[in-house]
Amino acid sequence: MAKAKTAYVCTDCGASSSKWQGQCGECGAWNTLSEFVVEPASAGKGGSGPARQGGWAGRPEAAGVVALKDVSQDAEVRVSTTIGELDRVLGGGLVEGSVVLVGGDPGIGKSTLLLQALALMSAKVPALYVTGEESLAQVAGRAQRLGLPLENLHALAETCVEKILGQSASARPAPKLLVADSIQTLWSELLTAAPGSVSQVRESAARLVRFAKETGTSVFLVGHVTKEGGIAGPRVLEHMVDAVLYFEGESGSRFRVLRAFKNRFGAVNELGVFAMGDKGLREVPNPSAIFLSGSSTAQAGSAVMVTREGTRPLLVEVQALVDSSPLSNPRRVALGLEQNRLAMLLAVLHRHGGVVTGDQDVFVNVVGGIRVQETAADLPVLLAVLSSLRDRPLAEKTVAFGEVGLSGEIRPVPNGEERLKEAATHGFRRAIVPKANAPKKGAFKDMEVIAVERLSEALEAAAD
Repeated sequence: MAKAKTAYVCTDCGASSSKWQGQCGECGAWNTLSEFVVEPASAGKGGSGPARQGGWAGRPEAAGVVALKDVSQDAEVRVSTTIGELDRVLGGGLVEGSVVLVGGDPGIGKSTLLLQALALMSAKVPALYVTGEESLAQVAGRAQRLGLPLENLHALAETCVEKILGQSASARPAPKLLVADSIQTLWSELLTAAPGSVSQVRESAARLVRFAKETGTSVFLVGHVTKEGGIAGPRVLEHMVDAVLYFEGESGSRFRVLRAFKNRFGAVNELGVFAMGDKGLREVPNPSAIFLSGSSTAQAGSAVMVTREGTRPLLVEVQALVDSSPLSNPRRVALGLEQNRLAMLLAVLHRHGGVVTGDQDVFVNVVGGIRVQETAADLPVLLAVLSSLRDRPLAEKTVAFGEVGLSGEIRPVPNGEERLKEAATHGFRRAIVPKANAPKKGAFKDMEVIAVERLSEALEAAAD
């Protein structure tokens, strides 16, 4: 096989050079040139390679320009992973020919989750686990400790992507599900760069994506994360795959959260909750229970809200601690919430609620390590702050949600009735909600729903 031509491309400005040099000749940036494979131009009208045509071999629409109305609208073929929480995050199951990138901190459980999924799915789908970081003995030992069925699960210890694809093509039966653990350990014979470099990660991922689309094989890629929390490697890696999942969890906690940040076949920001045990990761069917303290008595500085992650409403406890500050510039600390929004809410509380916190340190924490990114947390955060400041707990079995505007109005949030149903299911008997989210009379007979329009009304209702 003729050696592929390579070029060195600046990751900042995109300028190309025939040889490596320390400084880009176009933009002047240092150490930004990375090696990439140059695909030769095809002779003739159409070319031959599927990657050069923007489509995949075997698909009629890859032959040329077609009208969208003539494109086949076949239903997506989905296969259940037999793990309900993983299916939820994927959008209902694994799509045939899809490529899913799973990232997370070291030791968070990425390999454990995928090994469990492959072992359970291997009974009905040919599966192959490719490991570049562990030996086959280590993988088999972990699978045995987890009590997984190994009769139909095959594994391969290899890091060369060409050999991996060759072994997959020659295997009988050919795998329809493949896990590459991890993408940073793979390398291509076409490049001279070291494994883990930008060019090697990009080229290896591109070959696996092409393989998945051409053969209909579903591929999981395990990715390392940087100290900033992003997946290591070029940013284009996340654009090449169909779904990007992040595994999150607090150090010392046995609970893990799997979150979808990109999904071409389902909803983004979908959430799956797992618990780590001696037999691997176990699904948490009722995640709202782990985010509540479970205390039998109400505590000052605590409020319960109903947030929404993807299609799932979750009950989450928000805690606040307000204390006199010895500093001239009091601290504003938010864990699980945006810190700038906390500062804004405290200003609204002062202006439209008459509550002064300018000389107080304010600490806010979302229990369970979950991060709330929606504005429905505004009202419960302020109620928790007020409760801590006055050292008076909210009424027992009270839940709240709503966005607080700068003029002191309480704005509605999406899916208000579903949030109330989730709260009622868990035994809450009182709810403070925006007036626009108030249900029809008689909809919740066992729950008192207090509809408010202004922040002052919400503070009065919380004080009752």
